[in-house]
Amino acid sequence: MQVIENNQIQEKIYTQKLSNGLKVILIPKKTQKKYIIWGVNYGSIDRKFMVDDKEIVVPDGIAHYMEHKLFEQENGTNSLDVLSSMGVNANAYTTNNHTAYLFEDNNNKFWESLDEFMNYIQNPYFTDENVNKERGIIEQEIMMYDDYPDWKVYMNVIKAMYHKNPINIDVAGTKETIAEITKEKLYETYDAFYRPDKMVIVLCGDFEPERVISEIEKRMTLQNSMQTVKRIYEQEPEEIVQKRVEAQMNISMPIFIIGYKDEVVCENQMKKDLALDVLFNILIGDSSELYQELYDAGILQSEPGLIYENSKTYSHVLIQGQSEKYDEVMDKIEKEIENLKQNGITDEVFDRMKKKLYGEYVKSYNDVGSIATTFIQNYFRGINPLDYFEEFKSLDKEYIMQVLQEVFKKEKQVISIVKSK
Repeated sequence: MQVIENNQIQEKIYTQKLSNGLKVILIPKKTQKKYIIWGVNYGSIDRKFMVDDKEIVVPDGIAHYMEHKLFEQENGTNSLDVLSSMGVNANAYTTNNHTAYLFEDNNNKFWESLDEFMNYIQNPYFTDENVNKERGIIEQEIMMYDDYPDWKVYMNVIKAMYHKNPINIDVAGTKETIAEITKEKLYETYDAFYRPDKMVIVLCGDFEPERVISEIEKRMTLQNSMQTVKRIYEQEPEEIVQKRVEAQMNISMPIFIIGYKDEVVCENQMKKDLALDVLFNILIGDSSELYQELYDAGILQSEPGLIYENSKTYSHVLIQGQSEKYDEVMDKIEKEIENLKQNGITDEVFDRMKKKLYGEYVKSYNDVGSIATTFIQNYFRGINPLDYFEEFKSLDKEYIMQVLQEVFKKEKQVISIVKSK
């Protein structure tokens, strides 16, 4: 077992690779809550892949469909219901690049819940009947998301940036694509990606490391296949698809997103993550001059959402806000970006924002769910979140300015707006 310590924030993590290749990461915390999340390195963008010398193309939405169907067991029970009846808070989610299953225990039922948890993930039960039954449920979910303004403005900005990358497809797929999902396709996909070497389990709470490893290992039945699996992605053009997208929905206040399509390759991803966090706060964070100006004028009612999404196949930054005067707000944000490019950032502002961000990172280690989710998301990016604290030391103003110039390019900018009908 490997032990990694961070003396800056007094945190310690334990990692162990099991005999079947599964990685287990444990972050001990003295709290009654226990949190476990099982991540699979398979998401909605993995629609085409090779298994040995056979090319396989699966319908859009199959990763999300799989997440739904794994709960249903051969004995007629639904594992989500079983876990809930034990008093634990269980859930699952699918993203562009991974799928995760989780539960949080507050009442000392962790080990009993672990039996059900590890059993359903390792024992899929797909039939023609239960696969067809799920279709209507997921169709309703797709229709529901189509009616969400926040989802509409997000998907429109993604489609305006990406030509071929499947990130521009809804994670749940469409009514047409999920109609093509069969039990055979689900088993084929499960066998390709639900393998220990493509998985990680993260636990956070009051655990004894040796016991955790022992309890997980004795419940493991999955074994790695001898087959080789290679994902296939089309080459994405550097340029954007279109500059501006507008839609109308029944909303009380218009919403907007300014997006910047970014270069995928990065020499130091952690340092860039931190740089963009600092830049976002300087640009339009709740303590920035621009935000205070717009808030005092009644143009912005709340701090804009600031998002950086990055993987091996896509990278972009998004600034999302809500305003009746959306064009005025976006114009001021663009002008502030150009002002920072031309005039730079003062030492006082840089130091203040860097300290603020550092404090927020430290505070995030107070919640077991937040810790575990952060470790899962970063594991599939090849990052140990504890290393961010060391990276803070080398973060300087010159690098911040370099990222500002490289990422916020006018020719890579897109705008998405959802207006009131």
